[in-house]
Amino acid sequence: MLVHSRKARWAVWTVFLVLFLPLFALPLLVILGASFATHWSGTLPSGPTLDHYRSATRGEALQALTTSLVTAVAASLLALTAGTWAALAGAALKRRHRRVLDALFVLPVAVPSVVVGLAVLVAFSQPPLLLNGTRWIVITAHTVLVTAFAHQSVSAALTRLDPAYEQAAASLGARPAYILFRVRLPLLLPSLTAAAGLCFALSMGELSATMMLYPPDWTPLPVLIYAATDRGALFTGSAVAVVLMAATLLVLFAVSRVRTRASYR
Repeated sequence: MLVHSRKARWAVWTVFLVLFLPLFALPLLVILGASFATHWSGTLPSGPTLDHYRSATRGEALQALTTSLVTAVAASLLALTAGTWAALAGAALKRRHRRVLDALFVLPVAVPSVVVGLAVLVAFSQPPLLLNGTRWIVITAHTVLVTAFAHQSVSAALTRLDPAYEQAAASLGARPAYILFRVRLPLLLPSLTAAAGLCFALSMGELSATMMLYPPDWTPLPVLIYAATDRGALFTGSAVAVVLMAATLLVLFAVSRVRTRASYR
């Protein structure tokens, strides 16, 4: 009753704006403004220019963007495959065993990502699993870091899945593989696309573990942003950050469209 009154709605909107603007919108707006600026004038960036975007969309920055996109797509697909498989296998386990499996998958996000980066570096620096110095060690680290989110998302969806669909298919003589690919996975498709989008976004912004692992010929965009700001090129780094944000949002928008269509099937 309270939230339906005019005063309550104004209070809710006021609290939302007071919390949202300083914490979320203002820092992003400052980055956006700095990406078009040449210098600071007081508290605001000024001197409009597009030169930073010219350098942020060609050469080394364009190569880094491609590297980030390839890394994020590969890590998301691997994480989605491993997380879905583990969630489906865990659903058939007893509750105690399922908790152990959940804990194992959540472990990489329960520790700092720099620890995961060091662990991957140590584990894959000796034969026969020698990945150090290659792009694959970066993709492996990103996969380890984001698989927990895919696993948790699919596990939660499985608990909400109505077993009547599988029981009906089984009663009609459908084999387990048919039930998996024609009943369970299609019903899980909205959750799978949501998990894929989350994994992609997290991988696109991953920096801590990447800094320990990336080879010179496989530099993701967050590393380039860090390097630009570290040498004082704040405006160029802001433009590269806006490009990273735009690319991530475009892919998430496409994933959202797929998820919406899957929800209406």
